Formats: sequence, structure tokens, C-alpha cells
Amino acid sequence: MNRLRTAFLVLALTPAALAHHAGSVEARPDRWAATSALPTDTTFAATIERLSEPGGYFDSDNLISNEASYLHVLGQMRALGVRGGAYVGVGPDQNFSYIAAVRPSVAYIIDIRRDNLLHHLLYKALFAESRSRLEYLALLTARPMPDEATVESYLSHDIDAHVAYIDGRARSEETFNTSNDRLIRRARAFGLGLSEGDVETMRRIHRAFADAGLDLRFRSFGRGPRPYYPTLRQLLIETDREGNASNYLADASSFEFVKQLQAANRVIPVVGDLSGNHALRAIGQDMAARGAMLSAFYTSNVEYYLMADGTFRRYVENLRTLPSDGRSVVIRSYFSRGYPHPQSLPGYYSTQLLQTVDLMLGEYDAGRIGTYFDLVNTGV
Repeated sequence: MNRLRTAFLVLALTPAALAHHAGSVEARPDRWAATSALPTDTTFAATIERLSEPGGYFDSDNLISNEASYLHVLGQMRALGVRGGAYVGVGPDQNFSYIAAVRPSVAYIIDIRRDNLLHHLLYKALFAESRSRLEYLALLTARPMPDEATVESYLSHDIDAHVAYIDGRARSEETFNTSNDRLIRRARAFGLGLSEGDVETMRRIHRAFADAGLDLRFRSFGRGPRPYYPTLRQLLIETDREGNASNYLADASSFEFVKQLQAANRVIPVVGDLSGNHALRAIGQDMAARGAMLSAFYTSNVEYYLMADGTFRRYVENLRTLPSDGRSVVIRSYFSRGYPHPQSLPGYYSTQLLQTVDLMLGEYDAGRIGTYFDLVNTGV
């Protein structure tokens, strides 16, 4: 145990070391380049079908993140010039905050659970049905929709005011049914041929947000919510390390960017295993066809499970197929479980870590990543 704790102190890299591995921002090619080499059928539903593989199981509902630290890497990402290109991430809406920061031309949300795809269809419907952040939150939590004058008055309000507004409104079954019918109707129009079981899953997900409101927490099946898991309210008002409110609903421009990317069908939910035989490689091929270089790959702590399952090597080989350069980064979450990381902040159970893809692959090829603790100490 002492050797592991010593390893944290010896191997952690500084932001300057990360920048050294990233190379010069100015020397990198334009990440917004386009190409006409896309497949013939590029409709939203066809793209999902083409990229996805059969779903699997994970023992958590993943309705919201359990990573209060999720925004803590944004300052380092800004310093590295991580911007544009293609974004890849796992899980629910914490991805939207990274997307708002990176401003990619396309984003892929990959998760082993089909429920996550349905969850993101619900988000896509929310963006389509909401003209503002306040309407979005009201629909998400099934609170009464604000009138025109209220919407207008809140356009420039900060996220704290939006949270206070939602906290001050009660849900009703009638409001939930009206909101849910509206979202399901919109989701059916996306062309995926949703089954009744799919619709019921989306209804269940939406009901969880309605019932708990901004008190909703991450939940694992068979275990109650941990007191250190953040509520939805905490996630909304969380800041980066520099104290900037940086959730995608914190300002109108961030919300509007994600809304427009959704409207352009460029936030693409994919069912797939990071170590599987198809999905991640198919995403790489789609990126190449679009001429988009990887900007950021948010893996949460999925790599921990891949290490435990003995499939990490397959994941690494899949990662190699994504078009990347010296600025491409992996964002991961480390949960202390009694062994704090050197980058951990007091009061946070999770720690967000940033690592360039080049550094990770180089260290892996050199035989210096054999355990999860090696991995989380190879980088910042």
C-alpha cells in the first residue's frame, strides 16, 4: 500500500509536463476541415445504426454524473488549446459541458448501455423543445413551463437564478404527463423506430428527474446513493478550478452551442463497449470521413473496469484507430477509495485527470502502464 501511495507522488506530471508532450498548438492542423467521403445515408438514425454494436449491462442508472470534479480539467484544456475537431465521451449530460468548452464539429456519446442512447434521445428532444435554459430545466424536471416574459427576463440570469426558479416550483402528475408526452412525441420523430419498451424506458428516466428534481443523485443498483455523490443542483452550479461556472447551462452561449449541434444531428449517441470489436473503430472511421481530429475523449472511470475485466489492451488498440494529434486528450475520473491522488482537491471524492493520447500510448507501448494506478499517474 505504501508503494502505491509513493507512486502517486513520484509519477504525477505537472501541467507544464503535459504541455511538453502536447507540442505547439500553433503548429497543429485545422480541426474543422470537412470532407465529402461520408457514407451515402448520413441520416441521424442510420448513423447510429451503423456505428453501434449490441448493448451490454452496467450496474448503475447513470442518470447524472457522480463526479463533482468533472469541470476541474477545463483550465488545463484551455491552456493546451483543446478545441474543435471531434469529441468522444461516455455517460449522460456531463458530456455537454465538455462539448460547450471544446466546441467540436461533431460529438459521439458511446456507452455500453442502450439505456444511455435512449437517455440522450430524451436530451435531444429537450434541446429541440426548449428555447432557453429555463425552459430546458422546467421540461427536464417536469415543472410548470415559464411564460414568455419570464423566459425573456431569465436569458441573462446566472445558473444560480435558474436553480432557484426550479427549486421554487412543484411538480404535478399532470405537468409530468404533459411534459413527457411532448418529449416522447419529439423523440419519435428522430427516425429510430422506438419500441414501446424504449418509450417506457425514456418515461422512467424522465420520471426520475421529475420526482427528485434538483435533488437527484447518481444511483447504483442494489446500493443507496452515497452521501458524497453530488446532486443535480450541485452539478449545475459547480465550477472549474479557477472558479468559473462552466456547466453547459451556466450561460446562454454554451446552451445555444449544444442546442445547435443537436439540431444539426452532430451529437450522436452510440451503443458500444470501448473494448468491443466495432463501435469505437466505427467512430474513428466516421471521424476520418468527416476530416475531424480527436480533440477530447472523456472516459470517466471506464478504464478501471476494462483493467479489471482484462480487456484494456483491446481498448488501447481501438483508441489507436481514432484520428488524433499531439493535442488530443483523454479526460478520466479517479475515485480515491482510500488512496487520494496528488491532484485531488479537499471535499471531492472524485478527481478529474487530463492526459494526452500520445503520452498514454507511448507509456503503454513502453510497458509502463500495467495497472490502473500506473494509468492514472501517467499524466496530470
